[in-house]
Amino acid sequence: MKRFSKYDTAKESKSKAKYSKLYLQRASCVPQEIHQNVQQGLTVLQDCKCFSQDLVQIKGKDVLTSVCRLLIGDPGCTYRYLDTRLFTIPWPSHGVEVKYNSDEIGKACQAIKDLNEYLHVEAMKILLDRCSADVEEIGFEAKTATSTVVKNSGYMEDRTYHNKQSNNRTVLKDRTSFNVALLNYLDPSRMKFLKEEPYFGMGKMAVSWHYDENLVERSTVAVYNYSCDDLIPTVDESNKMSIKDRDPALWHVGIKVAWDIATPGLALPLESGDCYFMLDDFNMTHQHCVLSGIQPRFSSTHRVAECSSGTLDYIFGRCDVAMKNLRKDPLSGISSLVSLELVYVRQTEEIHNEVEFEWLRQFWFQGKRSAKASNWWFGPMILLENSWREMEQMTKILLSEINKAEWPLERKHQVVRCLLPFLEERQELRKSWMARCQSRLANSLPVDEQPECRPYWGNEDLDMPLSFDLEENISFLRNQLMSADGDIKS
Repeated sequence: MKRFSKYDTAKESKSKAKYSKLYLQRASCVPQEIHQNVQQGLTVLQDCKCFSQDLVQIKGKDVLTSVCRLLIGDPGCTYRYLDTRLFTIPWPSHGVEVKYNSDEIGKACQAIKDLNEYLHVEAMKILLDRCSADVEEIGFEAKTATSTVVKNSGYMEDRTYHNKQSNNRTVLKDRTSFNVALLNYLDPSRMKFLKEEPYFGMGKMAVSWHYDENLVERSTVAVYNYSCDDLIPTVDESNKMSIKDRDPALWHVGIKVAWDIATPGLALPLESGDCYFMLDDFNMTHQHCVLSGIQPRFSSTHRVAECSSGTLDYIFGRCDVAMKNLRKDPLSGISSLVSLELVYVRQTEEIHNEVEFEWLRQFWFQGKRSAKASNWWFGPMILLENSWREMEQMTKILLSEINKAEWPLERKHQVVRCLLPFLEERQELRKSWMARCQSRLANSLPVDEQPECRPYWGNEDLDMPLSFDLEENISFLRNQLMSADGDIKS
């Protein structure tokens, strides 16, 4: 590890303590079979063009990532970052049928899953060893801090110790049970504008300072590094001169204390096959960047994604909740709402927007790129779109109910005030997503990766309950709230 600041021995000791939860495992400690299968799998996925740039949002502005990515993980799991929801290519899982586009892609996904399980076991070992060391140290301090020893307390102490160890194991298992692997591919020769690391003179950055978001609190992040050593170009002399104290041919991960440039940063050199672990709360208290080497590089970053609202089981469950307020007459087939109570109106419209903007539009905004590896997600998306269409019908029914003259005025206003904000939000978000789909950046992507504005329909589509443009419906609701002087009631 190289340090990029002048410091004395006391500062060095203090700085080391700041990075004690960063753990490096050299390639020689990783089984050769893991190396062979993972590196071959990553190459296959790249050859099959499964990696893609992400069109993300940073501070409300569309940005195309310089890194090409692919998410592999538990079936039906998603990972959200920078206002973008990535959908896993499922790795082989018991009880789940996944048809990959080729046997080679299937083997590659299995290799990533095997790596995932290996990294989980290794992370558990590291953390349990550290917990044991902490318990022993605490126990030693407790015994030396008092001159009074209670007799016959050995059994109780032993049971307490084992209970603590058992609890630790359960907690650590949850925090190291990686459910997604975000694969990255970087080729410096195709990355024309690499920024200089601004704080410690570390050289060119392929990925700027950041922390990994939307992870389970205090969960470990494990990273496998594969540098394609057989594809080393000539060293850029200008880049070589801009770097002090590190080999410009090697990729490094830069580490710094979050929002702190006084504490010296670290640049950790990564040989092909090396793994590193950001343990416990390290990802919360520190930031990292990727410092460019000169050869193409893959990384497989294994995470415990916070998926409480990011799985198919979750969103299908939400659809089921919404559908409970819809009934159909078995004879006439006419639909109606079970209840017009505000709690059910609000609940249904919230779910309506969630399905449309957090799932359907997020998925189709990424084009058909997931189909390069497997068409697994297309079936669930059809089911979600069917449920969403039913919710469009529920909104239409509610608008019809509001239009009925027999409603008490105050009751009608309550329902209108409840519904109106959801329709206004839906209208604005539809405009925003359509604009993003038609942007210059979106059109610059390969055809099969270009965003698709879906769901979308024209006024001539009579099968849809409501228009895509909700302006008339919004005006209708606003008019319901107009007072005698023409102002909207608050």
